[in-house]
Amino acid sequence: MQNRKSLISYIITALLITLIINTLLSRVSQSSLEEIDYSRFLSMLKNNEIESVEIQSDRLLITPVEDENSPADKKIYYTGYLYDPELVNKLESAGVKFSTPVTDKQSPIITFILSWILPFVLFYIVGSFLMNSLSKKMGGGAMSFGKSNAKIYIEKKTGVTLNDVAGQEEAKESLKEIIDFLHKPEKYTKIGAKLPKGALLVGPPGTGKTLLAKAVAGEANVPFFSLSGSDFVEMFVGVGASRVRDLFKQAEKSAPCIIFIDEIDAIGKSREGNMGGNDEREQTLNQLLAEMDGFDSSKGVVILAATNRPEVLDKALLRPGRFDRRVIVDKPDLKGREAILRVHGKNVKLADDVNFEEIALATAGAVGADLANMVNEAALRAVSLGRDRVQQADLFEAVETVIAGKEKKDRIMTEEEKRLVAYHEVGHALAAAMQKQTQPVHKITIVPRTMGALGYTMQMPEKEKYLMSKDEILEQIVVLLAGRAAEEVVFNKITTGASNDIERATELARQMVTMYGMSDKFGMMGLESIQNRYLDGRPVQTCSSETSAEVDRVVLQIIAQCYEKAKTLLNDNLEALNKISEHLIQKETIMGEEFMEILNSVSSANSIE
Repeated sequence: MQNRKSLISYIITALLITLIINTLLSRVSQSSLEEIDYSRFLSMLKNNEIESVEIQSDRLLITPVEDENSPADKKIYYTGYLYDPELVNKLESAGVKFSTPVTDKQSPIITFILSWILPFVLFYIVGSFLMNSLSKKMGGGAMSFGKSNAKIYIEKKTGVTLNDVAGQEEAKESLKEIIDFLHKPEKYTKIGAKLPKGALLVGPPGTGKTLLAKAVAGEANVPFFSLSGSDFVEMFVGVGASRVRDLFKQAEKSAPCIIFIDEIDAIGKSREGNMGGNDEREQTLNQLLAEMDGFDSSKGVVILAATNRPEVLDKALLRPGRFDRRVIVDKPDLKGREAILRVHGKNVKLADDVNFEEIALATAGAVGADLANMVNEAALRAVSLGRDRVQQADLFEAVETVIAGKEKKDRIMTEEEKRLVAYHEVGHALAAAMQKQTQPVHKITIVPRTMGALGYTMQMPEKEKYLMSKDEILEQIVVLLAGRAAEEVVFNKITTGASNDIERATELARQMVTMYGMSDKFGMMGLESIQNRYLDGRPVQTCSSETSAEVDRVVLQIIAQCYEKAKTLLNDNLEALNKISEHLIQKETIMGEEFMEILNSVSSANSIE
């Protein structure tokens, strides 16, 4: 039916274009002719104003004599042909050229084909080509804007199972029930249980939400409809709603199956206070809500959706009966990171010295995508160095490459800058070593990196920690400010190299005051809340401007106290600071064990004295 309508529209359009062009051509051909009466023709003939005459069957075409005052685009006159036996004699007497056109009589059928059929066919072909090109750009056929763009994956195409997903055991456990229901629905319906209509996968980017959805389809061995939320929304109002209807029709025909909508916040944003918003998006959301209410879950249609902004989703979309479950796919812990590294390391040739537990300890806060990238970077480094196996050093270098960028070998610092950076980094390391609750130093380097760091001190925790005490945060702030303190203590000047340290120290101090309730001034009063928890985690103030000004004063006081403590620590250990810094200037990079050996040797020498 749809194709028939499309064909009729093409035919009508081509006919109209052909008619318009024929009419225009006819008018153009007539515009250069001007009609006169026969008496005027005779008058012009008498006055020698005619150059030539063409005698046709129904009219006379008259070409006037060129005159200096006549316009360049002079007209050709015509008059109706009257039977005049003396016409030829009159023309000869006046010295006028005359002729009769000799043309073959063209068949009316050929004339009709050339004037109508041929233009119609040409316009039809060109129109079809243009419409098909337009439809490909807009997705779907020219007259099928409402068709769903869902890509269907079967298990053999996804090639992903739950064994390929690591570090998300709780999320896998929540989804295994859905898989089991799709395999053995009678086990659940026997007791009266119903299949959850939908599950919302929530978590930061890169944690494996899409991978989990594919793994569920692979395990259940059912059709997998995969779309992005933006696939529903088009420039035409009503197209998104039509695509939602079409998607659910396809899904019901293929049941049991799984529908996966990635980035559902593109169409599922809250409608509260959205005056004058995007009508297309709202219509699409309304249609999605209606379809989720309307389909029968006993047929085995499960909706999975993923987002990293659950706080912006419409409340009607989140209620039970639509998305019955919220599955948190969060950043992996130590055990999870180690499992992810092992999954991605299965296809990589590894040396005997590789220890994924150490790498997992060094990558706190990394998500699955980061860890996969680190393993790949390590493999690329091993190949570039001519090795056939990935070593532990390659993995550690890959961690540093992802965090700080590659070594910038073409940047040459002056001797003064090199000394400043060395003392700055050793100041961090010394402050970490001289306090009780800080993480051990793993590496110190003054080799510049592509992300802007002129050097850095890498600390590695001995174990995974989920809580920090007030003293631990204060000690961490001291470590961050010790780089600037070393510059002031040794060189009696300060540089721009501490900008990132100051930013992180200020953030920690502010969180102590506004979120963790660790200040005497405000106690346990919450002054900020987190917005977009799974994205940038940006804090938003929930206090007055007067309170905010007081918060700034308290934060400044904390930073000032920690800075004074950092300077005191470095002054008390000035000999160690000088010795380790000079050693670092010579070698450019020292590991944590070497750093501790020098520090202990200086401490032992001082204790003997």
